[in-house]
Amino acid sequence: MPGFREHITGSTIVGIGYGAAAWYVGEVPPLTCLLGTGLCSVAGMLPDLDSGPGIPMRESVAFAAAVTPVMLLPRLEQFGLPTEAVILVCGAIYLAIRFGVTYLLKEFAVHRGMFHSIPAAAIAGFTAFLVFAAQEPMHRYFVASAVVLGFLTHLILDEIWSVKMGMFGPKIKKSFGTAVKFLGNEAWANIVTYLLVIILGALAANDAAVTEQLSVVRQQVEQASRQYPATPGLQPVYRR
Repeated sequence: MPGFREHITGSTIVGIGYGAAAWYVGEVPPLTCLLGTGLCSVAGMLPDLDSGPGIPMRESVAFAAAVTPVMLLPRLEQFGLPTEAVILVCGAIYLAIRFGVTYLLKEFAVHRGMFHSIPAAAIAGFTAFLVFAAQEPMHRYFVASAVVLGFLTHLILDEIWSVKMGMFGPKIKKSFGTAVKFLGNEAWANIVTYLLVIILGALAANDAAVTEQLSVVRQQVEQASRQYPATPGLQPVYRR
């Protein structure tokens, strides 16, 4: 089974390639590419949150607790909250993730359970899409896809390490097939996972539609401002 070093190295390499391709081919801004690269790298540790106390859980939860409030700042500002309220909300989010999520993982997570699955990768992608409130829809899709890509890199590496070459050909370990899967062994975990997929997917689809509409309106306003530029110093003339 690959360790922390192999997983973080693999997802980092994939993230660098994905970010470079987005910048070179998709003309995504460099800062957005760097963000996607970093999130892809960190997402390579997410499936091992079910492995119990250790480096993957500690580093992943700490990173999520620190980054999530920052990514949510544009959404909080939309509500017109005062600075003090924004700081308090960000602090509450940090504490909820840092300690609440850690407690839930220690109590209920099962190693190689539904954390190692395709639906879990979708949950990670939907969550990243909802948290990252960018004005450009394609930037949100890029960041969410980067998280999914890093997550899937972990699962694929687990499956590759489940095949060991021997003197008489490859040997399949018992862990083969436990990473890239759609269903786990426990019914309650499957139900909770797919409920989260449905709920987060619906929220992401609705949010994407709103973002697309706002993007169209913003483009129309910018086009109109270019066609009809305001004349400085010209006073309006009113007729009786």
